Amino acid sequence: MLFMVQMTVNPPMHLTKEEFESVKVAEKNRALDIQRQGKWPHLWRVTGKYSNVSIFDVDSNHELHELLTSLPLFPYMDIDITPLNNHPSALSE
Repeated sequence: MLFMVQMTVNPPMHLTKEEFESVKVAEKNRALDIQRQGKWPHLWRVTGKYSNVSIFDVDSNHELHELLTSLPLFPYMDIDITPLNNHPSALSE
């Protein structure tokens, strides 16, 4: 199942700069781990925003939920999820 996921980070005001930097390092490591599993095949930064647009390739809604909630920045994100399906006029499936 493919999903387009837009994540926008709202940096927490209660964390010090050093604490937030530590969370960002953990976030990068977790994101790389999910990508290496093949579950997060595409990740693009949105220019001018603390935001990204990603494609996740997972087996279920539950798996997507588990992956997203495992991200250290999850508590500080606004997330929009769009399920994707093949278009009948697309050359590839």
